[in-house]
Order: sequence, then structure tokens, then C-alpha cells
Amino acid sequence: MSVHWTSDELMEINAARALTGARNCFVGIGLPSTAANLARATANPGLVLIYESGAIGSKPTRLPLSIGDGELAETADALVSVPEVFNYWLQAGRIDVGFLGAAQLDRHANINTTLVDRGPGRPQARLPGAGGAPEIAANCGEVLIVLRHSPRSFVDRLDFVTSVGHGSGPGDRTRLGLRGRGPTAVITDLGILRPDPATAELVLTQLHPGVTGEQVRAATGWELKAAGTLGTTAEPTPGELAALRALKNAEGGER
Repeated sequence: MSVHWTSDELMEINAARALTGARNCFVGIGLPSTAANLARATANPGLVLIYESGAIGSKPTRLPLSIGDGELAETADALVSVPEVFNYWLQAGRIDVGFLGAAQLDRHANINTTLVDRGPGRPQARLPGAGGAPEIAANCGEVLIVLRHSPRSFVDRLDFVTSVGHGSGPGDRTRLGLRGRGPTAVITDLGILRPDPATAELVLTQLHPGVTGEQVRAATGWELKAAGTLGTTAEPTPGELAALRALKNAEGGER
């Protein structure tokens, strides 16, 4: 019997796979939390999830809906203050992976989650804001980014730089004193992009099954380059799909 999946499920499953081997992950709410909790249920059962609210080692049975979701605290191995999360865990370099979303992303994986300019004569659209994202982007060993692929999200120039990825190119993170490697992969509903080692510019490295390079380039607001050898991500397994759908269908979970 054939197994059917959606483009969002392809994105979420591939984002979870990207956490294979990580010891811990500083998790953003939304798509990053979906991926991190799915990873703990599939590819990486020992993954320690750390949330900005101070919940360490949370094991929610459904997808958290906000930083203040009570199940994050109820299922945590430890609860600490927000300053301790940032000072002891994040700024001291104890986090392997930071997982973030974005409203806008540019070619060097810089992130905007603050505001969007809607054009002449229209007010700027206010977004949720920075939260802990700038610190996560600056201090984690590496950063993964997950978001849906469209020209509105993948832009040539950000309306506001909330979190620095690779700045304007190689050497910027070192010049700015940022710890860690910065963004190492961007997982979307069309494929996976990674920074070119020489330019730090995002390039397309893998397509999801059924997606073409032309589709990805049409959904990108700059002239996107592709790797010399373009791969295809593996199809979701029945086990991955079942685990993802169980998380989403749990009482109070994502609908």
C-alpha cells in the first residue's frame, strides 16, 4: 500500500532527521518544536530539548503551543530561571544545535522575525520579534532553520535583521565575535539549502521527492545556485509519518 504525505510533512521529517546525533537542542516554538519533538520520537530518542522558558529535558506528548505551555514544565527533567538558561547553557557554549524559524531569510541565512515592510502607503507588519533567537544564532554550536519556501520568505534583502546567520559573507561571524558555526542547513517544504564553504551563500543541495530545481528557484527571491551534485531526500517512512501525526493529533496539539 502506498504511503501519502504532504509537503509540510516532508519538511518536518527532514528537519527532525537533521538532529540525528545531536546531544541537545535549543528549541524555538512552531516548526522547530515540531521537528525537535519528532526527532526525539524517531531519529534521536536521547535528544535533550531545552526551551527558552527554562524547561530542560522536556518530553511533551503533544506539540507545545507556546513558550509558556504548561506541559513543557510538567515533563521537564529540570526547571531553571531564564537567566540561567541563557548564561549557563547558551552563552557558555553548552548547546549543540539551535533550531529556529524565520519570517524572512536572505542568501547568507540572516533572519528576520521582527517586522515586514508591506510597501508604500501601508504600515509595517509587526512580527513576534526576536525573543532568544539572536542569542541562539550567536552561541549554539550550529543552527538549523526551518520554514516554508516562498519569494516572500526567501528575500534578496531583509526588511530587518533580527538574528545574524553569516552576515554578509565569510569571516563576518568571527569579526562580530559570534560563537559556533552559524546556520548549517535550511530545511524547507521544497528541499534543503546549505551555505557554500567559500562564499557562505546558501545553495540548494537536496530536493524533496517530486520537486524540481525550477520550482525552488522560482520560490527564491535571489538567483539561487545549486550544488554540483544535487541530491534527493529520502521518502518519509511509515514510522516517521505515524510519529509525526500522533504528535499533531494528540489532545491540545497542532491542528
